[in-house]
Amino acid sequence: MSGLIRLIGLALYLGALILVIWFLLYLFDANTGNTVVNWFHEAADWLATWSRNIFNNNGVHNSKLRALLIFGLPALVYGAVGNALGRTGSRE
Repeated sequence: MSGLIRLIGLALYLGALILVIWFLLYLFDANTGNTVVNWFHEAADWLATWSRNIFNNNGVHNSKLRALLIFGLPALVYGAVGNALGRTGSRE
């Protein structure tokens, strides 16, 4: 069972990494016409679906700050949960 928990934790870390990479690509205005950049964009959009409407209409007008909030919050959540699962899996 601890192997499965570690695998789930690893998947959550991977999701957090994808979100961070996409934010950095967005921050440096990467070409979204590029296949790899587009893949990270689509994956990050899917991973951050639940946080999209949290920061849209609340007065955050800077697009890069809004992107940090929209993609940063899920990255933190996925990283924290992945860390917690990793610690739980290592105790068994």
